[in-house]
Amino acid sequence: QVQLVESGGGSVQAGGSLRLSCAASGYPYSVCMGWFRQAPGKEREGVALLVTGGGSTYYADSVKGRFTISRENNKRTAYLEMNSLKPEDTAMYYCAVRWRAGRCRLGVRVDVDAWGQGTQVTVSG
Repeated sequence: QVQLVESGGGSVQAGGSLRLSCAASGYPYSVCMGWFRQAPGKEREGVALLVTGGGSTYYADSVKGRFTISRENNKRTAYLEMNSLKPEDTAMYYCAVRWRAGRCRLGVRVDVDAWGQGTQVTVSG
């Protein structure tokens, strides 16, 4: 059974930092892992993507330079380090993984094979 469990969300003041974690299990290997977010009344958008073969990373323009995606050496836990948070970063954040062979694209939901349950991030300012 595939499981992606996020943690690390919370409430912070603008300018603060949070680190989200995603503990994944139940599949043989990942082609890529990523983070999406969805604010109330808005569509789910891709925030960051990490291609496990090679380690390439990609970011949405809105978070570039502030967010960093990474993973542990065992490749089953992904992180999203979020710095200089802004009120517009407020959203539910979802971990996502792809294990099907093929190209990984930032923010493309049909590329995702499994989702986490989400963790709330609230930034006040």
